[in-house]
Amino acid sequence: MSLLPISLLTAEAAAHPYRRLVARRILLVLGLGGLLVLSVAIDISLGPARYPLADVVRTILWPADSDVQMRVVIWDIRMPMALMAVTVGGCLSLAGAQMQTILANPLASPFTLGLSAAASFGAALAMVLGVALFPGALALMVPINAFVMAMLAALLIFGLSTLRGVTVETIVLLGIALVFTFNAALALLEYFASEQALAAVVFWTMGSLTKASWTKVAVTAAILLICTPLFARRAWALTAIRLGETRAAAMGVPVRRLRLETLLLVALLAAVPVSFVGTIGFIGIVGPHIARLLLGEDQRFFLPGSILAGALILSATSVLSKAILPGAVLPIGIITALVGVPFFATLIFTHGRRSW
Repeated sequence: MSLLPISLLTAEAAAHPYRRLVARRILLVLGLGGLLVLSVAIDISLGPARYPLADVVRTILWPADSDVQMRVVIWDIRMPMALMAVTVGGCLSLAGAQMQTILANPLASPFTLGLSAAASFGAALAMVLGVALFPGALALMVPINAFVMAMLAALLIFGLSTLRGVTVETIVLLGIALVFTFNAALALLEYFASEQALAAVVFWTMGSLTKASWTKVAVTAAILLICTPLFARRAWALTAIRLGETRAAAMGVPVRRLRLETLLLVALLAAVPVSFVGTIGFIGIVGPHIARLLLGEDQRFFLPGSILAGALILSATSVLSKAILPGAVLPIGIITALVGVPFFATLIFTHGRRSW
């Protein structure tokens, strides 16, 4: 017997486990997508007036044939909030996933770089002092201030990271320093703020989807749709960098350039949602960990899995924010913190060593 048929049979036998693994991961990604669709439908059905899921689906698919009042409530009020949860959760989780990848740090997220604290300080400048960092758009002073400050913080980190001798640990420590700096500046503004301005700042920092609109959904979705293909094109390099900088460089990966490009995209993914909905924590940490546990490090599956996991978490959190107190909508940032802390602690103690 020739060796050729034997080698082909051996290769085919070895390929079967890989095919099963790929099929399993595809099914898991599809499962996350199905759960997300169900969560969005439940989110839309909840509110001061609760609608059956069948009526919600019918109104979404055939709005012209539905009741006028129900159509207005679902399409003009609840749908933007539900989709905002999806797009914001996807952006924050994707940003956290790539932060953890390039920094090789399981606790890394956009907030590690101080972007959230910078955005909160920018919003407080508008609410307390009436300062507009972009004078041409006074009507959108708060979100624009938050966005500008978050991007300035990202550009500062980007500039310093290009200096010779700067390591990954230095970038993380710099982000932590920015967090404390902007939090101190925010506390100073709150100390001198009026009662009305103070209440507005505190509510904004809690994070809320109640001011969602179709325009904000479109902008956030556009950022997600732009950044996702850019990361997908770098899937092989991002997967290789998890093996270590030395091995990745030996494979031809431009580690330094990849880290800087990823850092800028992460800043964009974090700054835009935070400027619209305020501070929402733990999505950028927990979402990627769930995707990693289910799908592994392969960016072909880890990338969409992280987006879907983050979107699902924030959508489910939006459901909880409406279900806890009937007739009221709690700030979603409070719910993510209450749910995220014990869940994240469980991840650390149960799977921390195996994941990293």
